[in-house]
Amino acid sequence: MPTLLLQHADILATMDDNGQEIPDGGLFARDGVIQQVGPTAELPTTADLVIHARGMVVLPGLVNTHHHLYQTLTRAVPAAQDATLFEWLKTLYPIWARLTPEAVYVSALVGLAELMLSGCTTASDHLYIYPNGCRIDDEIRAAQEIGIRFHASRGAMSLGESRGGLPPDHVVEDENFILKDMQRAVETYHDPSRYAMLRIVLAPCSPFSVTPDLMRETAAMARAYGVHLHTHLAETLDEEQFCLERFGRRPVGYAEDLGWVGDDVWYAHGVHVNSEEIALLARTGTGVCHCPSSNMRLASGIAPVRAYLDAGVPVGLGVDGSASNDSSHMLAEARMAMLLQRVMGNPRGLTAREALWLATRGGAAVLGRDDIGQLAPGFAADFIAFRLDRLDYAGALHDPVAALVFCTPQRVDLSVVNGRVVVEEGQLLTVDLGPIVERHNAIARRMVRGE
Repeated sequence: MPTLLLQHADILATMDDNGQEIPDGGLFARDGVIQQVGPTAELPTTADLVIHARGMVVLPGLVNTHHHLYQTLTRAVPAAQDATLFEWLKTLYPIWARLTPEAVYVSALVGLAELMLSGCTTASDHLYIYPNGCRIDDEIRAAQEIGIRFHASRGAMSLGESRGGLPPDHVVEDENFILKDMQRAVETYHDPSRYAMLRIVLAPCSPFSVTPDLMRETAAMARAYGVHLHTHLAETLDEEQFCLERFGRRPVGYAEDLGWVGDDVWYAHGVHVNSEEIALLARTGTGVCHCPSSNMRLASGIAPVRAYLDAGVPVGLGVDGSASNDSSHMLAEARMAMLLQRVMGNPRGLTAREALWLATRGGAAVLGRDDIGQLAPGFAADFIAFRLDRLDYAGALHDPVAALVFCTPQRVDLSVVNGRVVVEEGQLLTVDLGPIVERHNAIARRMVRGE
């Protein structure tokens, strides 16, 4: 079995339960699993692959818990630049209706490359629109090629405008077909084993784009197969008003009525919640993915992350769709999370290390994984490293770990996933990005222009 030795990191931040940060640290892994972590002097001296990390800060790979990779094709579309969520969606639905299987595949490569270069080693994506023969398989192929640990969420929209929903009728699917394809995806791809590189999540899109029946049936299917559930919830006041008018319940109460609470469920956003709803999420172990950049971009509000954490709600981070964030940079998202909790007046609203915790341990917990998110024996060998001698960190080496969050977010210099080096000296090793970006831009132009 192949072995890997990382040695002489200036600081190795384990993100373990004790928050251990090891000077001159390192780790030893075998077959993609960490065997030892500690000072370099206490580790083996040889391995099949030896990585010298002097001058670097090392930490666990970041975990992205909500994204829409296909939206890399519609970043900065002029008509959607200054819109609320509902306005933004109505502008972009007709463009997304032109998606093809190639577009899903290429956009996934682009978004995943961005994530990996920002320090992400595990990503969950929410694909909920399937026109023109598109399938979840198209982005799974991209994830497998690029080498990221991946949770593919088979999303869905079934409630079109003619039945009171938000999306146009021509972009929704039949619910019987949705359920059959969800079953197919789980049976074809889901790997429940420890250290799995690919898992399937079932993810009806939102209260305003699917029916209560689909939500209930999806929950039943997910629990029969032992997979997780995911949806958008409590993102905007427009959504809250929709739920009150249509269901007579606020979004969290509506989800509870449908059985959508529990430690196998996580919501994207969770912006508009009250103290009783926060207590419910904490009591049931229901997770929340905080998407600070997207929430700011669409003027949705500020999620009460401090209150969530104090109550014990599992919280991870997500970059969200690349058309509502226009970026796929996980370290930037951690920084935004920290700053956004402080802007309301509390300079201790979120610390730098808490932000990194959300981006690692928090994300792992939200995805239901106890094998990633920290550097400790028995955990996956997923880790990243940043060089500290760059201009951007000059004068910040008093606390290199905090500098990653306080200073301008950087790309990683090194990334290892499952014991495999995927980024070296700041370059992605698994795919050739030049032709991919060129093709991606061509597809994006065609889609937006309606060609």
